[in-house]
Amino acid sequence: MGMNKKDRAYLSRVAELGCVVCRNQGYGATPAEIHHVRAGQGVGMRASHTDVIPLCPIHHRYGAKSTEHGEQFGYHQSPAQFEDAYGTELELLDQVKGELGV
Repeated sequence: MGMNKKDRAYLSRVAELGCVVCRNQGYGATPAEIHHVRAGQGVGMRASHTDVIPLCPIHHRYGAKSTEHGEQFGYHQSPAQFEDAYGTELELLDQVKGELGV
């Protein structure tokens, strides 16, 4: 799915929030990557550019990792542990959309 100017502007707003998990844990806004929500998508399909959440590299791509804040889980390596620890993708998506007023 290609991106237009409106999509790029929205993704920029999402990324500027910082990692939603880090913020929910009280660590403040950490630099974020865009994670396309997979819930409800077919295998190999990607959500629209509006169904995204901001995640730092640890919470996005890495598996279980011990940090100065304790063990942290990355969605792509440990989706079940991630959702058990931080909430579902759809819960986090609702939170992000609420924060952005969309």
